[in-house]
Amino acid sequence: MSSKIAVIGGTGNLGSALAWRLARAGRDVIIGSRTADSAAEKAAELGHGLTGMTNADAAAAADLVIVTVPFGAQAATLEDIKPHVTGKIVVDTSVPLVPPKVMRVQLPPEGSAAAKAAAILGEDVRLVSGFHNVAAHKLAQDVDVECDILIFGDEKAARTEVVALADAIGLRGIHAGALVNSAAAEAMTSLLIFINKFYQVDGAGVKITGEFGPVD
Repeated sequence: MSSKIAVIGGTGNLGSALAWRLARAGRDVIIGSRTADSAAEKAAELGHGLTGMTNADAAAAADLVIVTVPFGAQAATLEDIKPHVTGKIVVDTSVPLVPPKVMRVQLPPEGSAAAKAAAILGEDVRLVSGFHNVAAHKLAQDVDVECDILIFGDEKAARTEVVALADAIGLRGIHAGALVNSAAAEAMTSLLIFINKFYQVDGAGVKITGEFGPVD
């Protein structure tokens, strides 16, 4: 189990919600941001022992890194932290939303945001993707969130660690296969945005039916 977690882009909605939940669950969490001051300010606001650093410093100090920046900032952010994440688990949460048509699926030429992340970070990173379909504003509240978290990655051990993180913050993490499968969850986000607007739903999510037994 990773002892220190960095949430890159941790001052944003999803990043701050994940950081808060992880810290509240007893994990040692660093909030990363483009400036150390904004990261420290957000950490002080959220409490629970959170600390703040620049994205690069947070990535260097952590054992596991969660990237929670918007798709438009994904490439630059990954290039910034790349020198500091060799051999580490990196969880990419990027969803390829292209304003203004965010309710339409628009996967990038690479096939998915996860595939784009893999091309940038290279083979020396244990890349996992997940947390695409959960409403950030619900994560930020002290409530039960009815949403399963689909976790993708080519390495089962890395996926297993991230599934455990999802479980630790009150969600249900589910192994969803190889990194290439991430395209399905990324595309689903646009569908959920449409459903939220069309039916006036407050943060629709994904639930997988069926009985789940223990995982070897």
